[in-house]
Amino acid sequence: MALIESNSYPDYYDEDLRVFRNTVDKFVEKECVPYAEQWRLQGEVPRDAWLKAGAAGLLMASAPFEYGGSGAHFGYEAAIIESFGLQGAHQFVVCVPNAVFGPYLFNMATEAQKREWIPKLASGNWIGAIAMSEPSTGSDLRNIRTSAVREGDSYVINGQKTFTTLGHIADIFMVACKTKNSDGEDKVSLFFVEASRSGFSRGKKLDKMGLEAHATAELFFEDVRVPADHLLGGEEGLGFSQMMINLNQERLIVALEAIAMIERAIHETVQYVKERKAFGQAIFDFQNTQFVLADCVAKTAAARTFVDDCVKRHIANDLDAVTAAKAKYLLSELQGEVVDKCLQLFGGYGYINEYPISRMYRDARVSRIYGGTNEIMKMIIARSL
Repeated sequence: MALIESNSYPDYYDEDLRVFRNTVDKFVEKECVPYAEQWRLQGEVPRDAWLKAGAAGLLMASAPFEYGGSGAHFGYEAAIIESFGLQGAHQFVVCVPNAVFGPYLFNMATEAQKREWIPKLASGNWIGAIAMSEPSTGSDLRNIRTSAVREGDSYVINGQKTFTTLGHIADIFMVACKTKNSDGEDKVSLFFVEASRSGFSRGKKLDKMGLEAHATAELFFEDVRVPADHLLGGEEGLGFSQMMINLNQERLIVALEAIAMIERAIHETVQYVKERKAFGQAIFDFQNTQFVLADCVAKTAAARTFVDDCVKRHIANDLDAVTAAKAKYLLSELQGEVVDKCLQLFGGYGYINEYPISRMYRDARVSRIYGGTNEIMKMIIARSL
């Protein structure tokens, strides 16, 4: 699954992107696939793998070149996501620092912060993560309790975050906090917080159903003092508008992860049912198997066309919130459907962890939850009617 035929690339691929994709495919095949299961068991991707990814030019691909990034458009991030997913190395989530944390930094941070932090992230010496959800608050960020109080030229942060992808190993976080405006009204503000700050601590890695190598953790902030210029945008209360800028991209990332896993699941299943025999013939030769796979392939072809169009529109800055919600909703639902059907065709072996379809089944389930639950996606879509 490392390589695809050149005539199968989406039409937003130019020659430079084809060369880059080939580089990514080879990196994943050599440096990730042999270690993917080990990383899952360890519960994280080790730092040396991040350093190798940085050396290969896979980190901060879309950050401005003048700050140490590659200056590429989102199509390069999409190529990375799909290559990792198609080859089963999707638990190495370079897309989080690259395309979820990254835009806050290279689009909204100060010049000094960009020049200091982007090179560290591009090299793999640092890892960035997003700390939004709390034990009592998931998608409803208006009710977060983590607070940031201005004291002189600093802010003092107190609170707790959970479900933080890469939380156990990240070096810098984008943290959503409550601040009070001049009228005493609570507003959401975003802050850069380095893990080296006094008062910051991490809980143990969360024991999850799947995506074990994401190093998901709880985070604790006890009188964590950060400079006032770590407030994103330099003005309190802008958190929601700042998050809205990047939400379309975050949801498109979920759709890209989903389509890569869907295509891999079908590929693995077709190979298996052509080799596995029952009642004297290959499982593939049963009409039920052919009909199930035909249904999966047809739906996947339509989904692939939609996702590629969304990426093309996003590159052109033309991806709206409703379309992004449709992509996240449709692809994550299809991911669950296809992986479930493929597992069924594996029979009892589909329930055994040594087979990749079993791990895909567990890893796929959260796609309907993170990035905004699918119930919220349907609300966004319905409001546009």
